[in-house]
Amino acid sequence: MSEASLFPVPKRRILSTHWGTYVAVSEGSELVGLGPFEGDPAPSPIARSIIDAMHSPARILRPMVRSSFLEKRHKAGGELRGREPFVAVSWPVAIALVANELDRVRLAHGNSAIFGGSYGWASAGRFHHAQSQIHRFLNIIGGYTRSVNSYSFGAAEVILPHVIGDHRGLFTELTTWQTIAKHSELVVAFGGLSSKNAQINAGGLRRHGLTENLERLRQSGVDILSVSPIRDDTDPACNVAWLPIKPTTDVALMLAIAHVLIAEDRHDMTFLERYTAGFPAFRAYVMGESDQMAKTPEWASPICAVPPATIRDLARRMSSRRTLLTMSWSLQRAEHGEQPYWMLITLAAMLGQIGLPGGGFGFGYGSVDGVGNAAQSIKWPSLPQGRNPVETFIPVARLADMLLSPGGACDYNGQTLTYPDIRLIYWAGGNPFHHHQDLNRLLRAWKRPETVIAHEMFWNGLARHSDIVLPVTLQIERNDITCSPRDRALIASHKLVEPPGEARDDHWIFASLARELSLESLFTEDRDEEGWLRHLYDLIVRENIRSDMTLPDFDEFWMNGMVLFPEETSSPPLLQAFRSDPAAHPLSTPSGLIEIYSERVASFCYTNCLGHPVWMQPNEWLGASTTKRTLHLLSNQPKTKLHSQLDHGINSRESKIQQREPIRMHPLDAASRGISDGAVVRVFNERGACLAGARLSTEVMPGVVQLSTGAWYDPLMPGSPGSLDKHGNPNLLTQDRGTSSLAQGCSANSCLVEVELFVDDLPRITCYDAPDITQ
Repeated sequence: MSEASLFPVPKRRILSTHWGTYVAVSEGSELVGLGPFEGDPAPSPIARSIIDAMHSPARILRPMVRSSFLEKRHKAGGELRGREPFVAVSWPVAIALVANELDRVRLAHGNSAIFGGSYGWASAGRFHHAQSQIHRFLNIIGGYTRSVNSYSFGAAEVILPHVIGDHRGLFTELTTWQTIAKHSELVVAFGGLSSKNAQINAGGLRRHGLTENLERLRQSGVDILSVSPIRDDTDPACNVAWLPIKPTTDVALMLAIAHVLIAEDRHDMTFLERYTAGFPAFRAYVMGESDQMAKTPEWASPICAVPPATIRDLARRMSSRRTLLTMSWSLQRAEHGEQPYWMLITLAAMLGQIGLPGGGFGFGYGSVDGVGNAAQSIKWPSLPQGRNPVETFIPVARLADMLLSPGGACDYNGQTLTYPDIRLIYWAGGNPFHHHQDLNRLLRAWKRPETVIAHEMFWNGLARHSDIVLPVTLQIERNDITCSPRDRALIASHKLVEPPGEARDDHWIFASLARELSLESLFTEDRDEEGWLRHLYDLIVRENIRSDMTLPDFDEFWMNGMVLFPEETSSPPLLQAFRSDPAAHPLSTPSGLIEIYSERVASFCYTNCLGHPVWMQPNEWLGASTTKRTLHLLSNQPKTKLHSQLDHGINSRESKIQQREPIRMHPLDAASRGISDGAVVRVFNERGACLAGARLSTEVMPGVVQLSTGAWYDPLMPGSPGSLDKHGNPNLLTQDRGTSSLAQGCSANSCLVEVELFVDDLPRITCYDAPDITQ
């Protein structure tokens, strides 16, 4: 490992993040701001929060240990997590403590008793990617229980391979915006095309393009219909028509459209017979032959609140024009979340335009920036994680189930999983007190493990509920390389400031632990940060040699800050090769075809996920008759931050109402409850309650409230399940229920609540302060 940095001095200092690329603005030697990168037509203001948050009271500056855990180690138990003060310790003490706990658990209980928690949004860099770092380390010490799939599109990840054989159309190989503008006549966007979501892109981005792409569609005369409970899920300025719909009822609407296509002989039987399997069974269901309930527009209208005449008109427009069907990732984060994705593909198959330019289907347009850009044929290397010898895993959204039910069983994709007995949680990257549902249930589960270790930058919910907290650097405090398959840029992200206090990067921490466990060289391969970055860059050079482009050496790349790859010259529509010759280019399904009916899924005998797409009533929706709650809560991606990152920064704080996260509700719903704009309200159901600031808006349909995720968990009584959250975290309210036995995904958007005016004295927001710390 090198002793001194050999990085060349950059011509200008650049920071590359998940929400964009920025140029350092300095006064003398002091960093005072981040300017937008040239050529970015819509730079995200989230960057305003980076410098503001660096030295906030919430910053963790030294290794910390929960007081009773420091005294009793794992015998302290978890009951006092979130309530006790912390004690600052030195790095040698912290490293020895973590190493001893890892050794204790793996020797006494096996490596399957260690859960390696992480989520990929922690850093945009290829090297300082927390998920890669923790998984690499845990693999070299014998492995860990892992999670599979994601909260973002977990149900989609499981159902799509059963229907089309793989994940094409979810985040790869989508029909490009250029092709849509040139060939599409109608885009029907279920869940919209949200510009606030498109502020971000995993792995970084050079320029934000959604607004430009929507404008290109407008200028080309492409009609866009946004099917959503929220009008501005697609920017109204883009000449978009809005079709309001009750949340989570999109399948019923699509079934009624399918009924019209069949009844009026507008479906493409030639395509269905050549390219799909199982349409007769689905047709029998739609026409009511199999269950004596025809899925007519009159049947669907009271379910989805769309008039029958509107449904018929939409079916006729879709079948008479070149139509692209899109769906946001959010729609599968609901009970039976597999069904809307399966149904969208089925509807596209009935139109017969899959594989044609501007037709067919695609998921995730507008969910992040870059979806719909031509995919780069570049192989981007990353930090190798090695092999995990432990076979135990859970679907990521079943975290609390695992902790509460060691030895219990879980259905998943045709398997029966057994939950391990987790004794130690090691978390680096991500915040489960943001992305998991039903936080009161998670709090009860979180008390079960003997030890919780976390790498954190700030005193968020994860840090406050850990036993050992190791302070890590921000992206602005380290060097890295960013790149994304949806962007043409390889970017040098320069270290702009020194970290405060004793913060260290994840790699330094894991290298120190590996040294303590006599495994340092195995983990580091005798490279430090600079050595790894040079190595990864060399791999890019070696693995992507092109006749039309010569990459500069590392020093030149680092000085210039960016390498821009040529635009891809060929980007065929999704599934074009399959359409041209299904025998020569079969799908990876059992039949080689699009499976409208899946014998494999049917063989699992799940009552909540049958062999073809169906409408199943959720437990919680606006048609439910078993609850007193009358408002449907949508907890979507926030506009002012990335998930919960930088919630304490100025860009997020300026959006708050009386320091609480805003909740949008229709004026009619507010008036009936005596709520005025700007008032603080209590949002509640049987699972929990939180405070929020009311924002009245006709952009949400009546009966729907929107409380975005990301407000840091701030309970009135820390560490106590059932306590009122003072700040507006919607996951006190969302249900921790799997989408179905097939995918066990997150079902956050199936959630009913009630809202009332909060008349007591407002409690002070404390989540941005450090907890009690004893020296």
